[in-house]
This record gives sequence, C-alpha cells and structure tokens, in this order.
Amino acid sequence: MKGWTAFALATAVVLTGCSTAPKTALPTYEQAAAHPFLQANRDAMTQLLAGLPPALVSPLLVATIVDVNDLRVSSPLGRTLSEQYSSAAAAAGIDVREMKLRGDVFVREQTGELLLSREIKDIARVHQATAVLVGTYSVAGQYVYVNIKLVRSETGQILRGYDYALPMDRDVQRLVRKPSGDL
Repeated sequence: MKGWTAFALATAVVLTGCSTAPKTALPTYEQAAAHPFLQANRDAMTQLLAGLPPALVSPLLVATIVDVNDLRVSSPLGRTLSEQYSSAAAAAGIDVREMKLRGDVFVREQTGELLLSREIKDIARVHQATAVLVGTYSVAGQYVYVNIKLVRSETGQILRGYDYALPMDRDVQRLVRKPSGDL
C-alpha cells in the first residue's frame, strides 16, 4: 500500500510539472466594468456629443459601424461599438430609438462621398429621427481606427464627427473577425 501511495504521489508531482500554461486569474466584475475598451467608446461618445443640445440630435438612430473597406460588411466589433454608442447616448440624455440598422447605410455617389442611403432616410423619417449615428472602422497592424459621425437624417449634413483608435489587443482581434456569411 505504501508503494502505491508513493507511486501515486510521484505521478501527481510529475504530471503537475508537465503543465505548460500557468493559470491566470480570470477578470473580476470590477476589472470588466473598468475595461479600457468600454471607456474608450464612452469617451468617444462624450466627445462627439460635447456641447450639442440633446434636442439637436433627438431622436437618434444608431447604425451598425461598418468596415471602411466594404461598407456592406460589419463584424462583432462594429455591432458591439454600435450598442455601446447607443447606451452612452441614452445616458447623455439623447432620445435613442432602438433599431438594428445594418448593410446599406451608406451609398457611394460618383463623387466618392459617403451619404445616407435612401432606405435609411426613409427609416429615419418613419421613426421621426432627427439624426443618425454612422461610422466606420479600419483594421490596421496595431490599431483599429474608428470614425463616427452624427448626420442630420433629412439633409445628410454632418453635424459632428470624431476619430479615435483602439489598440489591437486580443479582445479587439477576436471582435474584428467576421463570421463566414456575415453581412
């Protein structure tokens, strides 16, 4: 019996030494709430809305943030950004209308300018939206560059724009991956 116990103990010690990855502590709720990704997106909305009276952009529709290289395509990153912008705008006193706008938010005119599509203008009119939040992201080597704009729904006039960058950390890398067949 002593031999068996010694063998089992030795085996356990040897196998423990074979573990290749050190165990890392999982994040806490406090760490998650203070995550820099969340704060960067809140700060972007704070900057975008700074000094604007809520009535100027209320009601607001928030479109899905799209890949600048293909304006018909988004990713989990684009959808996550849109959700966070909606929350931040509502927290700032903006009347945000819940809509899942995706796809043809922009149309390319012959001038190369990006404008609101006729479909989005119609949706904004139906929901009596004064403005639409639109935006793009561009994946680069170490950063994802994000551009967001508040656009007057009737005229397409850009009321305000804001640019910022997100570091290409592990979470952002996973969010920019597009599931196959995603539009």
